[in-house]
Amino acid sequence: MDLKAVLSWIRNKFTILIWISDYTKDEFTADTKAGLTIGVIVIPQVMAYAVIAGLSPIYGLYGSLIPLLIYPLFGTSRHLSLGVVATDMIIIVSGASNIAEPGTSGYVSVVILLTMFAGLVHIALSLLRMGFLVNLLSKPVIFGFTAAAPLIIGFSQLGNILGIDTENSQYVGILLIDLIEKIESVNIVALAIGLTGFLMLYLLKKWKPMFPRALVLLVSSGLVVWGFKLQLYNLDLIGPIPSGLPSFEFPDISLENFRRLIPTVTTLVVVQLMTVISLGKTYASKYKYPINPNREFFAIGAANFVGSFFQSPPISGSFSRTVVSEQAGTKTTLSNVVCAAVICLTLLFLTPLFYYIPIAALSSIIILAVLSLIDIDELKYFFRTKPEDGYIAIFTFFSVLFIGIQEGILLGIGGSLLMVLYRSSRPNLAVLGHVGGTRTYRDLSRNPNASPIEEILILRFDASINFNNAEFIKDFIIHKSEERNKKIRAVIVDAKSINDLDTTAIEALRSVMETLETWNIEFHFAGMKTPVQKLLTRSGLARSLGGTHFHESTHMAVKYLLDKWDRKENIERDEQESEEEAPHRLSDYLKRVDR
Repeated sequence: MDLKAVLSWIRNKFTILIWISDYTKDEFTADTKAGLTIGVIVIPQVMAYAVIAGLSPIYGLYGSLIPLLIYPLFGTSRHLSLGVVATDMIIIVSGASNIAEPGTSGYVSVVILLTMFAGLVHIALSLLRMGFLVNLLSKPVIFGFTAAAPLIIGFSQLGNILGIDTENSQYVGILLIDLIEKIESVNIVALAIGLTGFLMLYLLKKWKPMFPRALVLLVSSGLVVWGFKLQLYNLDLIGPIPSGLPSFEFPDISLENFRRLIPTVTTLVVVQLMTVISLGKTYASKYKYPINPNREFFAIGAANFVGSFFQSPPISGSFSRTVVSEQAGTKTTLSNVVCAAVICLTLLFLTPLFYYIPIAALSSIIILAVLSLIDIDELKYFFRTKPEDGYIAIFTFFSVLFIGIQEGILLGIGGSLLMVLYRSSRPNLAVLGHVGGTRTYRDLSRNPNASPIEEILILRFDASINFNNAEFIKDFIIHKSEERNKKIRAVIVDAKSINDLDTTAIEALRSVMETLETWNIEFHFAGMKTPVQKLLTRSGLARSLGGTHFHESTHMAVKYLLDKWDRKENIERDEQESEEEAPHRLSDYLKRVDR
């Protein structure tokens, strides 16, 4: 491989090299402004989100440092804002807490290992071009998860608001029972701080949505605790956290932990991919630039993998921060680098100021932030547009809420796939009629202007034919043919919508052909795609039917049959020297077409 080829490979992998040479001063100014805005917002957010995962708040800051420097090297989305995300944190705690006790050094090691594992999976999916996996998460499943997760997170944080030491669990029922049993131990000071935090965040959002209200809450609550010495009232504080940047450390690799983390990393990776790709496509479409899903997989994977060596929990794209970043005017992914610089300065100089921040204040930030994820209007949209999707969303919601996060998401995916299989096993099947004055054929039951062609049954299947609908379609053809057995001489299948057949479908069609033969009914196809016809040729079914049974269009098939029957009857009439009027099916049909 020569130097030119090597440089081309590097340029292809490092997306930043494609556009950095055209980077302008105006773009730098816009990215700096957006990065500073997000940096101020992200500090209290990620500290709070780390608490959800059972980690010290400092790990939220670690997760917003090195990964934000890695993603811009490879990512193709110009607007994606990355970092620690609430929904990811609840997935993490649900899996990692089964291996180690949250808050312990062993638990931190498991979470860091999970970061590395997730990064490796993302990179592998990129190299294998497995972008289609994103499609496993349908919108109803996403809704079900993002509606249930805030409730789980909210209940998990109520203990901090009430000043009660509650059990770590992903099950709302267990959390609620634990809170009720310990309600007499409520810390009034913690409750006052939590309720005041709710009120302050709500009022500041109403007054000025872009105002860094969470940061104001942390600063003011910390000053109040310090000034009035509220720590003497058994108030939980962030306490001492290390200053300085995260050190380079190899994750504590354990094959047993790798094995036990497989369900968690599977759920986490699918959710992260869905988030990153949906956000990326939204803004790529809005601002008219290309996005490459496989490169996005690689970029997120590299950010997580490298971040794991600097004690970062898993990171992903953030919906809320991406929206704020766009509103602040971001132009490229370098806004993430500016945000990382803000985090870097915070870690170097500001961590001693976090000591007096009460955990109740962090929990109030968490609860209000995650409750905004619940979108009832979207559920109404599902039921209004396609009720089956609404039921899938509700099913996923309750599965996540009462069975478990990973199990609930997988059940939701399973439910969606079953619904797809059911729909494809019962495709729309139509009996077609001719629309006068055209060569068009439409569903007789839906088009009053369509009328049947005498002696011909014309059918259409709005789906490919495969193992799960072959028998249904076969029964439909035979049933409709049997209904008009004494009245029809041919069945035409309008095959334009058939994109594929499997062997089960081919055998079903063969069975239909044999049944129709015993009734002296011809079997024809119209508008069949060449690849599908080749399948029938290789299976021998096309040879059994004969080449004259395949036509370019339904109109051509009808013309062929009517002309054939007219000619045959004319020959028989001549042989019998009959004085009966000559048949004129074709001419009558053509008059209908041309009128």
